Amino acid sequence: MEATLPRRLITTPVAGPLAALVLACLFFGLNTGQFFTGPNFSLIIQQVMVVGTLAIGQTLIILTAGIDLSNGAIMAFGGIVMTKLAVTGGLPPLLAIAAGLAVCSAFGLVNGLLVTRISLPPFIVTLGMLNVVFALTHIYSGEQTVTGLPPLLTVLGQTFQVGQTNVTYGSLLTILLFVLFAYMLGSTAWGKHVYALGNSPEVARLTGIRTRRLTVGVYTVAGLVYGIAALLLISRTGVGDPQAGQTDNLDSITAVVLGGTSLFGGRGLVIGTLVGALIVGVFRNGLQLMGVPSIYQTLITGVLVILAVAVDQLSRRRNR
Repeated sequence: MEATLPRRLITTPVAGPLAALVLACLFFGLNTGQFFTGPNFSLIIQQVMVVGTLAIGQTLIILTAGIDLSNGAIMAFGGIVMTKLAVTGGLPPLLAIAAGLAVCSAFGLVNGLLVTRISLPPFIVTLGMLNVVFALTHIYSGEQTVTGLPPLLTVLGQTFQVGQTNVTYGSLLTILLFVLFAYMLGSTAWGKHVYALGNSPEVARLTGIRTRRLTVGVYTVAGLVYGIAALLLISRTGVGDPQAGQTDNLDSITAVVLGGTSLFGGRGLVIGTLVGALIVGVFRNGLQLMGVPSIYQTLITGVLVILAVAVDQLSRRRNR
């Protein structure tokens, strides 16, 4: 047992991404004096909490061998619904938040139904939904940013102190969400069914799993998570922005892939997605501290994604 434990730790999908994260932290820590400070680490978590939360939903869908290109647009629409209902609609903030979460869940439900009932590829369904929701966001908002938000909508942006470091409540919520979904995927029948569905839908169906219902449920839960991301975004920016989330779909996929989750489904851990999101955040933060132009940050992120997918592909070939 003692001999196999280190081997199991090394072979877990998170081992490689975690090693990359540690090496990146060491590199930037040695090259910048401000990197290894509490405020900087708090800033990194704040910078990745929205995309990281989106990536939780993306992980669920990719584990089923799907993909969601509409999650950033759904988040933006949910944020506009929450802020407009609270500011101009006169709705109590809690009801406005509930409405935004419900709308995001409904879009996830529609995605799931289109994938299962009409048998459309997830890429096509969510690409179409991206355009639909993007248009609805701009129509409903009237192209206007919503300001003057009630305090309850921005409470997650407030901070508490840990030592000399200010930590936002939104950062804490993001970490709790990762813990919750790590438990759900690793320790519940629902999570085991999600993995089985991603490995082989037909085998999962023959074992008694209601694959269509499960797929619809995964997309709906992912939509709910996008709604939570919308609330985190509002709390961080203090406004309802119709322009938000335009590249967050790709950033969320980047976090999932860098975290070791296979794009072919059935393999990966949601904690790996957290590591992947932190890798992106650490690289962008560290390169910024070093004075590297933002365009090179994008370049390096793209190279990391290609390398991660290449490693996944080689691993699949080796295991055949």
